[in-house]
Amino acid sequence: MDSNSVLEIFREITRIPRESGREEQMTAYLQRFAAEHGLDCRTDATGNVVITREAFPGKENVPAIVLQSHQDMVCEKNSGCDHDFAKDPINYVIEDGWMIAKDTTLGADDGIGVAASLALLASDVPTGKLECLFTISEETGMDGANAIESGLFTAKTLINLDSEDEGQLFVGCAGGVDTTAVFKYMPEPVKSGAELLKFRVFNAIGGHSGDDINKERANTVQILARYLYGELENAYQLVSFRGGNKRNAIAREAEAVIAVPAGMSCGFVSRFNEFAASVKAEFHNTDPEVSFSVNQAGSATEAVDGEVARRFILSLMSVHHGVLAMSQDIAGLVETSSNLAAVFMNKPGEIMVTTSQRSSIESEKKFMAQKVEASFILAGAEISHSDPYPGWTPNMDSHILEETVASYKRLFGTEPEVKAIHAGLECGLFLTKFPDLDMISFGPTLRGVHAPGERLDLASNEKFVKLLVDVVTNFK
Repeated sequence: MDSNSVLEIFREITRIPRESGREEQMTAYLQRFAAEHGLDCRTDATGNVVITREAFPGKENVPAIVLQSHQDMVCEKNSGCDHDFAKDPINYVIEDGWMIAKDTTLGADDGIGVAASLALLASDVPTGKLECLFTISEETGMDGANAIESGLFTAKTLINLDSEDEGQLFVGCAGGVDTTAVFKYMPEPVKSGAELLKFRVFNAIGGHSGDDINKERANTVQILARYLYGELENAYQLVSFRGGNKRNAIAREAEAVIAVPAGMSCGFVSRFNEFAASVKAEFHNTDPEVSFSVNQAGSATEAVDGEVARRFILSLMSVHHGVLAMSQDIAGLVETSSNLAAVFMNKPGEIMVTTSQRSSIESEKKFMAQKVEASFILAGAEISHSDPYPGWTPNMDSHILEETVASYKRLFGTEPEVKAIHAGLECGLFLTKFPDLDMISFGPTLRGVHAPGERLDLASNEKFVKLLVDVVTNFK
Protein backbone atom coordinates (compact mmCIF):
# COMPACT_ATOMS: atom_id res chain seq x y z
CA MET A 1 0.00 0.00 0.00
CA ASP A 2 1.29 3.45 -0.90
CA SER A 3 -0.04 6.93 -1.65
CA ASN A 4 -0.71 6.00 -5.29
CA SER A 5 -3.08 3.21 -4.30
CA VAL A 6 -4.88 5.64 -1.98
CA LEU A 7 -5.18 8.26 -4.73
CA GLU A 8 -6.46 5.66 -7.19
CA ILE A 9 -9.36 4.89 -4.87
CA PHE A 10 -9.92 8.57 -4.12
CA ARG A 11 -10.27 9.25 -7.85
CA GLU A 12 -13.05 6.66 -7.92
CA ILE A 13 -14.71 8.38 -4.97
CA THR A 14 -14.68 11.77 -6.75
CA ARG A 15 -17.06 10.24 -9.31
CA ILE A 16 -19.62 9.22 -6.67
CA PRO A 17 -22.36 11.68 -5.57
CA ARG A 18 -22.18 11.92 -1.78
CA GLU A 19 -23.64 15.17 -0.53
CA SER A 20 -24.56 15.06 3.14
CA GLY A 21 -27.90 13.31 3.52
CA ARG A 22 -27.59 11.75 0.06
CA GLU A 23 -24.86 9.18 0.62
CA GLU A 24 -26.76 6.17 -0.80
CA GLN A 25 -24.43 5.68 -3.77
CA MET A 26 -21.38 6.00 -1.55
CA THR A 27 -22.79 3.46 0.90
CA ALA A 28 -23.47 1.05 -1.98
CA TYR A 29 -19.89 1.55 -3.23
CA LEU A 30 -18.51 0.60 0.20
CA GLN A 31 -20.72 -2.48 0.34
CA ARG A 32 -19.58 -3.58 -3.13
CA PHE A 33 -15.95 -2.99 -2.19
CA ALA A 34 -16.31 -5.27 0.83
CA ALA A 35 -18.00 -8.00 -1.24
CA GLU A 36 -15.35 -7.83 -3.98
CA HIS A 37 -12.59 -8.28 -1.40
CA GLY A 38 -14.34 -10.96 0.61
CA LEU A 39 -14.63 -8.80 3.73
CA ASP A 40 -17.36 -8.72 6.33
CA CYS A 41 -19.58 -5.63 6.00
CA ARG A 42 -22.23 -4.33 8.37
CA THR A 43 -24.54 -1.36 7.79
CA ASP A 44 -26.61 0.02 10.66
CA ALA A 45 -30.07 1.52 10.36
CA THR A 46 -28.62 5.03 10.01
CA GLY A 47 -26.35 4.15 7.07
CA ASN A 48 -23.02 3.86 8.90
CA VAL A 49 -20.86 1.12 7.39
CA VAL A 50 -18.22 -1.04 9.09
CA ILE A 51 -15.93 -3.23 6.97
CA THR A 52 -13.82 -5.68 8.96
CA ARG A 53 -10.54 -7.36 8.07
CA GLU A 54 -9.46 -10.09 10.47
CA ALA A 55 -5.95 -10.22 11.90
CA PHE A 56 -3.10 -11.56 9.80
CA PRO A 57 -1.45 -14.81 10.93
CA GLY A 58 0.77 -14.02 13.89
CA LYS A 59 -1.15 -10.80 14.64
CA GLU A 60 -4.12 -12.43 16.37
CA ASN A 61 -3.13 -11.04 19.77
CA VAL A 62 -2.67 -7.46 18.55
CA PRO A 63 -5.52 -5.26 19.82
CA ALA A 64 -8.04 -4.34 17.13
CA ILE A 65 -8.08 -0.81 15.68
CA VAL A 66 -10.96 1.23 14.24
CA LEU A 67 -10.09 3.47 11.28
CA GLN A 68 -12.82 6.09 11.01
CA SER A 69 -13.79 8.52 8.24
CA HIS A 70 -17.05 9.97 6.92
CA GLN A 71 -18.82 9.20 3.65
CA ASP A 72 -20.25 12.64 2.88
CA MET A 73 -18.74 15.86 1.57
CA VAL A 74 -19.60 19.56 1.59
CA CYS A 75 -20.97 20.47 -1.85
CA GLU A 76 -20.09 24.09 -2.65
CA LYS A 77 -19.52 25.70 -6.06
CA ASN A 78 -18.84 29.10 -7.55
CA SER A 79 -21.63 31.20 -9.03
CA GLY A 80 -22.02 30.42 -12.70
CA CYS A 81 -20.64 26.89 -12.31
CA ASP A 82 -23.17 24.43 -13.72
CA HIS A 83 -21.82 21.43 -11.81
CA ASP A 84 -24.57 19.11 -10.52
CA PHE A 85 -23.38 17.35 -7.37
CA ALA A 86 -26.22 14.84 -7.71
CA LYS A 87 -24.71 13.32 -10.85
CA ASP A 88 -21.51 14.99 -12.08
CA PRO A 89 -18.01 13.76 -11.15
CA ILE A 90 -15.74 16.28 -9.44
CA ASN A 91 -13.46 18.02 -11.93
CA TYR A 92 -9.93 18.42 -10.60
CA VAL A 93 -6.45 19.26 -11.82
CA ILE A 94 -2.94 18.51 -10.57
CA GLU A 95 -0.90 21.71 -10.22
CA ASP A 96 2.37 22.34 -8.40
CA GLY A 97 2.01 19.26 -6.24
CA TRP A 98 -1.63 19.88 -5.34
CA MET A 99 -4.84 18.10 -6.39
CA ILE A 100 -7.32 20.96 -6.84
CA ALA A 101 -11.00 21.38 -7.68
CA LYS A 102 -11.13 24.89 -9.17
CA ASP A 103 -14.87 25.67 -9.18
CA THR A 104 -16.22 23.22 -6.60
CA THR A 105 -15.20 21.52 -3.41
CA LEU A 106 -12.91 18.53 -3.97
CA GLY A 107 -14.28 16.26 -1.27
CA ALA A 108 -10.86 15.27 0.08
CA ASP A 109 -12.62 16.14 3.34
CA ASP A 110 -13.08 13.29 4.03
CA GLY A 111 -12.80 11.24 0.84
CA ILE A 112 -9.05 10.86 1.31
CA GLY A 113 -9.65 9.28 4.72
CA VAL A 114 -12.17 6.87 3.19
CA ALA A 115 -9.70 6.02 0.41
CA ALA A 116 -6.87 5.36 2.88
CA SER A 117 -9.06 2.95 4.85
CA LEU A 118 -10.14 1.07 1.73
CA ALA A 119 -6.60 0.87 0.35
CA LEU A 120 -5.43 -0.61 3.63
CA LEU A 121 -8.26 -3.14 3.65
CA ALA A 122 -7.31 -4.26 0.13
CA SER A 123 -3.58 -4.41 0.86
CA ASP A 124 -1.30 -7.15 2.18
CA VAL A 125 -0.05 -4.92 5.02
CA PRO A 126 0.13 -7.28 8.02
CA THR A 127 -2.00 -5.93 10.85
CA GLY A 128 -4.18 -7.00 13.68
CA LYS A 129 -7.93 -6.86 13.24
CA LEU A 130 -9.10 -3.69 11.44
CA GLU A 131 -12.62 -2.30 11.69
CA CYS A 132 -13.08 0.51 9.18
CA LEU A 133 -16.00 2.74 10.11
CA PHE A 134 -17.58 5.08 7.53
CA THR A 135 -20.18 7.42 9.03
CA ILE A 136 -22.83 9.46 7.25
CA SER A 137 -23.83 13.12 7.32
CA GLU A 138 -20.87 14.30 9.37
CA GLU A 139 -20.89 17.70 7.68
CA THR A 140 -24.50 18.58 8.51
CA GLY A 141 -24.74 17.55 12.14
CA MET A 142 -22.73 14.38 12.69
CA ASP A 143 -25.93 12.39 12.28
CA GLY A 144 -24.18 9.08 11.73
CA ALA A 145 -21.94 9.35 14.77
CA ASN A 146 -24.85 10.58 16.86
CA ALA A 147 -27.05 7.61 15.94
CA ILE A 148 -24.38 4.91 15.69
CA GLU A 149 -25.53 1.57 17.03
CA SER A 150 -23.80 0.28 20.15
CA GLY A 151 -21.70 -2.73 19.28
CA LEU A 152 -21.22 -1.77 15.64
CA PHE A 153 -17.48 -2.13 16.28
CA THR A 154 -15.54 -3.82 19.07
CA ALA A 155 -12.07 -2.19 19.09
CA LYS A 156 -10.99 0.06 21.96
CA THR A 157 -8.59 2.15 19.83
CA LEU A 158 -9.81 4.54 17.13
CA ILE A 159 -7.86 6.52 14.53
CA ASN A 160 -9.92 9.32 13.03
CA LEU A 161 -8.73 10.16 9.48
CA ASP A 162 -10.45 13.55 9.20
CA SER A 163 -7.69 16.05 10.03
CA GLU A 164 -6.18 18.55 7.62
CA ASP A 165 -2.58 19.30 8.62
CA GLU A 166 0.17 16.74 8.10
CA GLY A 167 2.67 16.73 10.95
CA GLN A 168 -0.02 17.50 13.50
CA LEU A 169 -1.68 14.89 15.70
CA PHE A 170 -5.02 15.89 17.17
CA VAL A 171 -6.22 14.68 20.55
CA GLY A 172 -9.13 17.05 21.18
CA CYS A 173 -11.77 19.09 19.35
CA ALA A 174 -14.56 21.59 19.86
CA GLY A 175 -18.19 20.77 20.42
CA GLY A 176 -20.89 22.64 18.56
CA VAL A 177 -24.51 23.57 18.06
CA ASP A 178 -26.44 25.33 15.28
CA THR A 179 -28.83 28.21 15.87
CA THR A 180 -31.49 29.09 13.30
CA ALA A 181 -33.52 32.30 13.28
CA VAL A 182 -36.73 32.70 11.26
CA PHE A 183 -38.33 36.08 10.53
CA LYS A 184 -42.00 35.93 9.55
CA TYR A 185 -43.47 38.81 7.56
CA MET A 186 -46.51 39.89 5.58
CA PRO A 187 -45.46 41.13 2.13
CA GLU A 188 -46.10 44.77 1.33
CA PRO A 189 -46.52 46.20 -2.19
CA VAL A 190 -43.51 47.74 -3.89
CA LYS A 191 -44.13 51.47 -4.07
CA SER A 192 -45.22 52.99 -7.35
CA GLY A 193 -42.34 54.26 -9.49
CA ALA A 194 -39.66 52.53 -7.42
CA GLU A 195 -36.50 51.32 -9.16
CA LEU A 196 -35.07 47.88 -8.38
CA LEU A 197 -31.34 47.42 -7.78
CA LYS A 198 -29.42 44.19 -7.17
CA PHE A 199 -26.32 44.42 -4.96
CA ARG A 200 -23.80 41.57 -4.88
CA VAL A 201 -20.72 40.78 -2.78
CA PHE A 202 -18.87 37.75 -4.13
CA ASN A 203 -15.49 36.05 -4.77
CA ALA A 204 -14.63 35.96 -1.07
CA ILE A 205 -12.43 33.06 -0.02
CA GLY A 206 -14.84 31.66 2.58
CA GLY A 207 -13.58 28.48 4.21
CA HIS A 208 -14.20 26.16 7.12
CA SER A 209 -16.20 27.73 9.93
CA GLY A 210 -13.95 26.07 12.50
CA ASP A 211 -10.44 25.91 11.05
CA ASP A 212 -10.67 29.28 9.27
CA ILE A 213 -12.81 31.34 11.65
CA ASN A 214 -9.75 33.06 13.15
CA LYS A 215 -8.32 34.16 9.79
CA GLU A 216 -10.40 37.36 9.60
CA ARG A 217 -11.87 36.47 6.22
CA ALA A 218 -14.72 38.42 4.67
CA ASN A 219 -18.23 37.24 5.52
CA THR A 220 -20.30 38.44 2.56
CA VAL A 221 -23.62 38.21 4.41
CA GLN A 222 -22.45 40.60 7.11
CA ILE A 223 -20.72 42.88 4.60
CA LEU A 224 -23.90 43.29 2.56
CA ALA A 225 -25.85 43.90 5.77
CA ARG A 226 -23.39 46.70 6.60
CA TYR A 227 -24.26 48.51 3.40
CA LEU A 228 -28.02 48.04 3.83
CA TYR A 229 -27.81 49.23 7.43
CA GLY A 230 -26.15 52.43 6.28
CA GLU A 231 -29.00 53.06 3.85
CA LEU A 232 -31.90 52.48 6.26
CA GLU A 233 -32.61 56.21 6.52
CA ASN A 234 -33.10 56.39 2.74
CA ALA A 235 -36.43 54.56 2.76
CA TYR A 236 -35.69 51.62 0.48
CA GLN A 237 -37.74 48.41 0.50
CA LEU A 238 -36.08 45.01 0.85
CA VAL A 239 -37.31 42.71 -1.92
CA SER A 240 -34.94 39.79 -1.35
CA PHE A 241 -31.75 38.77 0.44
CA ARG A 242 -29.79 35.56 0.13
CA GLY A 243 -26.22 34.63 0.91
CA GLY A 244 -23.99 31.83 2.11
CA ASN A 245 -24.96 28.19 1.89
CA LYS A 246 -23.73 25.60 4.40
CA ARG A 247 -23.82 26.24 8.14
CA ASN A 248 -20.19 25.06 8.48
CA ALA A 249 -18.79 27.33 5.75
CA ILE A 250 -18.00 31.06 5.89
CA ALA A 251 -20.28 32.91 3.46
CA ARG A 252 -18.50 33.62 0.15
CA GLU A 253 -21.38 35.24 -1.79
CA ALA A 254 -24.44 37.33 -0.96
CA GLU A 255 -26.92 39.40 -2.90
CA ALA A 256 -29.89 41.63 -2.13
CA VAL A 257 -32.55 43.29 -4.26
CA ILE A 258 -34.02 46.53 -2.99
CA ALA A 259 -36.62 48.93 -4.33
CA VAL A 260 -35.43 52.54 -4.12
CA PRO A 261 -37.55 55.67 -4.48
CA ALA A 262 -37.81 57.07 -7.97
CA GLY A 263 -34.85 59.21 -8.99
CA MET A 264 -32.64 58.05 -6.10
CA SER A 265 -30.88 55.06 -7.67
CA CYS A 266 -27.77 57.03 -8.65
CA GLY A 267 -27.14 57.97 -5.02
CA PHE A 268 -27.48 54.36 -3.87
CA VAL A 269 -25.10 53.17 -6.59
CA SER A 270 -22.54 55.88 -5.82
CA ARG A 271 -22.56 55.16 -2.10
CA PHE A 272 -22.29 51.40 -2.72
CA ASN A 273 -19.24 51.90 -4.91
CA GLU A 274 -17.60 54.01 -2.20
CA PHE A 275 -18.51 51.37 0.36
CA ALA A 276 -17.06 48.63 -1.87
CA ALA A 277 -13.74 50.44 -2.19
CA SER A 278 -13.40 50.83 1.57
CA VAL A 279 -14.30 47.18 2.27
CA LYS A 280 -11.86 45.91 -0.37
CA ALA A 281 -9.17 47.88 1.42
CA GLU A 282 -10.14 46.27 4.73
CA PHE A 283 -9.73 42.78 3.31
CA HIS A 284 -6.83 43.36 0.92
CA ASN A 285 -4.76 40.65 2.62
CA THR A 286 -7.31 37.98 3.52
CA ASP A 287 -9.67 38.36 0.51
CA PRO A 288 -7.87 40.20 -2.28
CA GLU A 289 -10.40 39.04 -4.88
CA VAL A 290 -13.59 39.96 -3.03
CA SER A 291 -15.82 41.71 -5.56
CA PHE A 292 -18.83 44.00 -5.60
CA SER A 293 -21.46 44.75 -8.23
CA VAL A 294 -24.70 46.69 -8.53
CA ASN A 295 -27.13 46.43 -11.42
CA GLN A 296 -30.70 47.17 -12.24
CA ALA A 297 -32.93 44.23 -11.33
CA GLY A 298 -36.11 42.99 -12.94
CA SER A 299 -39.59 43.80 -11.75
CA ALA A 300 -41.19 42.92 -8.43
CA THR A 301 -44.57 43.61 -6.91
CA GLU A 302 -43.91 42.65 -3.28
CA ALA A 303 -41.30 43.49 -0.65
CA VAL A 304 -40.61 42.45 2.92
CA ASP A 305 -42.67 44.33 5.49
CA GLY A 306 -40.64 47.43 6.34
CA GLU A 307 -40.44 46.89 10.09
CA VAL A 308 -39.42 43.23 9.74
CA ALA A 309 -36.83 44.19 7.10
CA ARG A 310 -35.35 46.79 9.46
CA ARG A 311 -35.13 44.34 12.37
CA PHE A 312 -33.64 41.67 10.10
CA ILE A 313 -30.87 44.02 8.91
CA LEU A 314 -30.19 45.14 12.49
CA SER A 315 -29.84 41.52 13.58
CA LEU A 316 -27.28 40.73 10.86
CA MET A 317 -25.28 43.72 12.00
CA SER A 318 -25.37 42.85 15.70
CA VAL A 319 -25.10 39.06 15.78
CA HIS A 320 -21.64 37.74 16.63
CA HIS A 321 -19.49 36.38 13.82
CA GLY A 322 -15.92 35.24 14.43
CA VAL A 323 -13.82 34.37 17.47
CA LEU A 324 -15.23 35.02 20.93
CA ALA A 325 -12.40 33.57 23.04
CA MET A 326 -8.98 31.96 22.67
CA SER A 327 -7.89 29.01 24.80
CA GLN A 328 -6.14 29.86 28.07
CA ASP A 329 -4.47 26.44 28.07
CA ILE A 330 -3.33 25.79 24.48
CA ALA A 331 -1.53 28.64 22.72
CA GLY A 332 -3.12 29.67 19.43
CA LEU A 333 -6.23 27.50 19.80
CA VAL A 334 -9.59 29.15 19.22
CA GLU A 335 -11.77 28.23 22.16
CA THR A 336 -15.16 29.70 21.21
CA SER A 337 -16.59 31.12 17.99
CA SER A 338 -19.73 31.63 15.94
CA ASN A 339 -20.32 31.60 12.19
CA LEU A 340 -23.03 33.73 10.57
CA ALA A 341 -23.51 31.15 7.84
CA ALA A 342 -26.39 31.83 5.47
CA VAL A 343 -29.63 33.63 4.69
CA PHE A 344 -32.43 31.96 2.72
CA MET A 345 -35.81 33.20 1.48
CA ASN A 346 -37.13 29.89 0.18
CA LYS A 347 -40.63 30.12 1.67
CA PRO A 348 -43.18 32.91 1.12
CA GLY A 349 -43.31 35.32 4.05
CA GLU A 350 -40.19 33.90 5.71
CA ILE A 351 -36.49 34.79 6.05
CA MET A 352 -34.26 32.11 7.57
CA VAL A 353 -30.80 32.80 8.99
CA THR A 354 -28.51 29.89 9.87
CA THR A 355 -25.55 30.10 12.25
CA SER A 356 -23.12 27.69 13.91
CA GLN A 357 -21.43 27.94 17.31
CA ARG A 358 -18.34 26.01 18.50
CA SER A 359 -16.38 25.75 21.73
CA SER A 360 -14.02 23.38 23.48
CA ILE A 361 -15.67 24.46 26.76
CA GLU A 362 -19.23 23.21 27.20
CA SER A 363 -20.39 26.23 29.24
CA GLU A 364 -18.97 28.65 26.65
CA LYS A 365 -20.63 26.75 23.81
CA LYS A 366 -23.95 27.30 25.58
CA PHE A 367 -23.10 30.97 26.22
CA MET A 368 -22.17 31.54 22.56
CA ALA A 369 -25.46 30.02 21.42
CA GLN A 370 -27.33 32.16 23.92
CA LYS A 371 -25.61 35.33 22.67
CA VAL A 372 -26.65 34.55 19.12
CA GLU A 373 -30.14 33.60 20.26
CA ALA A 374 -30.51 36.86 22.20
CA SER A 375 -29.57 39.00 19.19
CA PHE A 376 -32.25 37.40 17.07
CA ILE A 377 -34.89 37.36 19.82
CA LEU A 378 -34.42 41.11 20.26
CA ALA A 379 -35.06 41.43 16.51
CA GLY A 380 -38.30 39.46 16.78
CA ALA A 381 -37.20 36.20 15.17
CA GLU A 382 -38.26 32.68 16.10
CA ILE A 383 -35.28 30.61 17.31
CA SER A 384 -34.42 26.92 17.15
CA HIS A 385 -31.27 24.95 17.95
CA SER A 386 -29.92 21.71 16.53
CA ASP A 387 -28.95 18.85 18.79
CA PRO A 388 -25.57 19.89 20.22
CA TYR A 389 -22.56 17.64 19.77
CA PRO A 390 -19.91 17.31 22.47
CA GLY A 391 -16.27 18.22 22.33
CA TRP A 392 -13.40 15.78 22.80
CA THR A 393 -11.24 16.41 25.87
CA PRO A 394 -7.53 15.74 25.26
CA ASN A 395 -5.95 12.70 26.94
CA MET A 396 -2.21 13.31 26.98
CA ASP A 397 -1.63 9.82 28.48
CA SER A 398 -3.23 8.13 25.45
CA HIS A 399 -1.55 4.90 24.33
CA ILE A 400 -2.36 5.46 20.63
CA LEU A 401 -0.88 8.97 20.95
CA GLU A 402 2.34 7.50 22.38
CA GLU A 403 2.51 4.92 19.57
CA THR A 404 1.81 7.47 16.83
CA VAL A 405 4.38 9.97 18.10
CA ALA A 406 6.98 7.20 18.21
CA SER A 407 6.06 6.12 14.68
CA TYR A 408 6.28 9.69 13.33
CA LYS A 409 9.71 10.24 14.88
CA ARG A 410 10.94 6.89 13.55
CA LEU A 411 9.75 7.63 10.01
CA PHE A 412 10.55 11.32 9.63
CA GLY A 413 13.16 12.09 12.27
CA THR A 414 11.18 14.94 13.82
CA GLU A 415 8.64 15.46 16.56
CA PRO A 416 5.02 15.94 15.44
CA GLU A 417 2.85 18.67 16.95
CA VAL A 418 0.21 17.40 19.36
CA LYS A 419 -2.80 19.69 19.27
CA ALA A 420 -6.50 20.18 19.73
CA ILE A 421 -8.60 21.52 16.86
CA HIS A 422 -11.41 24.08 16.83
CA ALA A 423 -13.31 22.15 14.18
CA GLY A 424 -15.78 19.48 15.24
CA LEU A 425 -14.74 15.84 14.96
CA GLU A 426 -16.97 12.84 15.60
CA CYS A 427 -14.68 11.61 18.36
CA GLY A 428 -16.63 13.38 21.10
CA LEU A 429 -19.84 11.63 20.07
CA PHE A 430 -18.17 8.23 19.91
CA LEU A 431 -17.16 8.60 23.55
CA THR A 432 -20.82 8.88 24.58
CA LYS A 433 -21.48 5.33 23.36
CA PHE A 434 -17.98 3.85 23.54
CA PRO A 435 -16.57 5.49 26.69
CA ASP A 436 -13.42 3.32 26.79
CA LEU A 437 -12.13 4.45 23.40
CA ASP A 438 -8.55 5.68 23.07
CA MET A 439 -8.44 8.03 20.08
CA ILE A 440 -6.24 10.15 17.85
CA SER A 441 -6.82 12.04 14.59
CA PHE A 442 -4.40 12.74 11.73
CA GLY A 443 -4.45 13.23 7.98
CA PRO A 444 -2.75 14.89 5.01
CA THR A 445 -2.67 18.64 4.43
CA LEU A 446 -5.86 20.06 2.92
CA ARG A 447 -6.57 23.70 2.21
CA GLY A 448 -9.76 25.56 1.38
CA VAL A 449 -12.09 22.84 2.64
CA HIS A 450 -15.81 23.61 2.49
CA ALA A 451 -15.17 26.07 -0.38
CA PRO A 452 -14.48 25.93 -4.12
CA GLY A 453 -10.76 25.56 -4.71
CA GLU A 454 -10.36 22.87 -2.02
CA ARG A 455 -7.01 21.17 -2.54
CA LEU A 456 -4.94 18.23 -1.34
CA ASP A 457 -1.16 18.44 -0.91
CA LEU A 458 0.15 15.30 -2.61
CA ALA A 459 3.52 15.26 -0.81
CA SER A 460 1.75 15.37 2.54
CA ASN A 461 -0.50 12.53 1.42
CA GLU A 462 2.60 10.34 0.98
CA LYS A 463 3.66 11.04 4.56
CA PHE A 464 0.12 10.50 5.84
CA VAL A 465 -0.08 7.07 4.19
CA LYS A 466 3.38 6.04 5.46
CA LEU A 467 2.41 7.07 8.99
CA LEU A 468 -0.90 5.20 8.89
CA VAL A 469 0.74 2.01 7.60
CA ASP A 470 3.51 2.20 10.19
CA VAL A 471 1.14 2.78 13.10
CA VAL A 472 -1.22 -0.10 12.27
CA THR A 473 1.68 -2.44 11.39
CA ASN A 474 3.62 -1.85 14.61
CA PHE A 475 0.71 -1.30 17.01
CA LYS A 476 1.22 -3.12 20.29
